[in-house]
Amino acid sequence: MGQTIIEKIVSRNVNKSVTAGEIVTVNVDRVMIHDIFIPFVASKFEEMGFTKLWDADKVVLIYDHLVPASQVDDTRHFKVGNEFVEKYGMKNIHRADGICHQLMTEAGYVKPGNIVFGTDSHTTTYGCVGAFSSGIGYTEMASILGTGTMWIKVPETIKVEINGKLPANVTSKDIILRLIGDLGADGATYKALEFAGDTVSDMTVASRMTIANMAIEAGAKCALFTPDEKTAEYCEIELTESEASLVGDKDARYIRTIKYNAKDFVPVMACPSQVDKIKPVEELTGIEIDQVFIGSCTNGRLEDLHKAAEILKDKQVAPFVKLIVTPASRKIYNEAVDDGTMEILAKAGAIITHPGCGLCCGRAGGILTDGERVVATNNRNFLGRMGTSKVEIYLASPKTAAACALTGKISVPEM
Repeated sequence: MGQTIIEKIVSRNVNKSVTAGEIVTVNVDRVMIHDIFIPFVASKFEEMGFTKLWDADKVVLIYDHLVPASQVDDTRHFKVGNEFVEKYGMKNIHRADGICHQLMTEAGYVKPGNIVFGTDSHTTTYGCVGAFSSGIGYTEMASILGTGTMWIKVPETIKVEINGKLPANVTSKDIILRLIGDLGADGATYKALEFAGDTVSDMTVASRMTIANMAIEAGAKCALFTPDEKTAEYCEIELTESEASLVGDKDARYIRTIKYNAKDFVPVMACPSQVDKIKPVEELTGIEIDQVFIGSCTNGRLEDLHKAAEILKDKQVAPFVKLIVTPASRKIYNEAVDDGTMEILAKAGAIITHPGCGLCCGRAGGILTDGERVVATNNRNFLGRMGTSKVEIYLASPKTAAACALTGKISVPEM
């Protein structure tokens, strides 16, 4: 019997062949802690009686949700984090360099075949380079910090195969939103989503990141893409034979296979206030909006800013509409400045903020009030996430979001 990608990754980690459903203890290659959780991780770590980290070089601490501080208590997280870093000799620290999920692959912390855990649900993002990555709680993280190990149940796999050429106004964000709508918010609970097909092969790593990032919105434990030459270039490595072979075998056991023809995709949105409440943008046109947000760990990469700039070049944001653009990292910010993208966005009327989580987590950067509507490129539209519980959040691709910013209404991006 062949193996799925997740079965291959776990098998190689534990040095024995495993199949879905088995419970095994894995050796962790890297962990990520973000600023919101560091006080709780630190407290639990010492409560468990640990006196040193299992491997300080494999631990990454990233300040991204709470920078700059928007509430008084935010500074407590920085203080506790800084004390933990000094006490236990941590070296991999990022203060306001960008969003954790962008930095983990961008800075080279994650490689194909790795097993990685993070204190944020969207840790599934690193599957874009062929790593098994998943979010965990602070108690589990504290345990890993002391032992370097973690028990898991090997997930069953749903295979998603996409072939053909996408329409010009459709992006990978439309694909993952459509898939979440088809699966439902719990349709992939504790499953691995494995992506294949020539449409997927043609995608950039950035586009794959968008899909892997939002896999958790269908309940998935992880999302996996086969490493290829694009992966190697992005990770600045040469793929080993083991890494290149992380592909689902033809005779692997999948609990379900979902097939799409790329030409059938259209621009879609997740409507308030559920991520799986998906509708074609065409059915929503004309709904007036107050704000547009382009950014987050889902769609704050350079190609996302490029797509928005293509729509906005030499045009102006609609009167009374606020367009907020937040790059996912300092590197992306600088690249967008260097290639003129930021100038295009600024001239169109965008408010450009520092790299970080910003409005996505509702801490800073444009929260809204009762009755206001926002079209956003992030991954969740839950009640109260971007202001009061009476704010309506529509999730869309950067192309669709930019088109909405121009008209002040929900609009379909041009082909």
